Amino acid sequence: MEPETPQETRRQDKFHQDLVELKEKLLALAHLAEQAIDTSVAAFLKRDRDAARGVIAGDKAINDLEEAIDGECVRLIALFQPVAIDLRQVMAVDHIVAELERIGDQATNIAEETMALEQTPPRPFHPELSQMAKDVQKMLRQSLQAFLNRDPALARRICKDDTLVDDLDQTITQELLRDMTGEPAAVPACQSQINVVRNLERVGDHATNIAEQVVYMVEGESIRHRCQG
Repeated sequence: MEPETPQETRRQDKFHQDLVELKEKLLALAHLAEQAIDTSVAAFLKRDRDAARGVIAGDKAINDLEEAIDGECVRLIALFQPVAIDLRQVMAVDHIVAELERIGDQATNIAEETMALEQTPPRPFHPELSQMAKDVQKMLRQSLQAFLNRDPALARRICKDDTLVDDLDQTITQELLRDMTGEPAAVPACQSQINVVRNLERVGDHATNIAEQVVYMVEGESIRHRCQG
């Protein structure tokens, strides 16, 4: 194998510099998405309409940054034609930013439920709703930590945690449906909580998808559709 020419070395150095900057943009997007979920959940539990409005207004920044990063991924692949782990890193970033953008959408949906609460009589929240939110927020933080540390072992643990979130989703939803059947006046408030639970479950799915990308990026193995196995 012939040694790289100075031009090839400079080209490779430029690619890796651009890749570092790309990951920094991803982390900025991750911060926005994390903050949006944290704020939307807190706003719902506190019935804080002002905070909810802030989440809804902030979704545009998440969308814009996702589009910019996606364009940068396309540029890097077209310009440098990376292979092996370099290509997997760019592809992982592109997939992860799409998951983060969807998490921003889920945060907006939860914030919109907060706005709807004004139309419903005050009612206690399901006792497990707050715990489910904490579990999902932890999954998201850990999936991003796995990406930062290139940690496939942590990523695989996140995949297993998604089963617990799915179980909570089913339990809370069934109990809220039972409450709705026994007390028709509770229907609007219970339905709003079910909508939040569904969005939280989807955030858990997105965190799992990010974890799958970490495994693919580091090991070159696709574990999609069998992450929990």
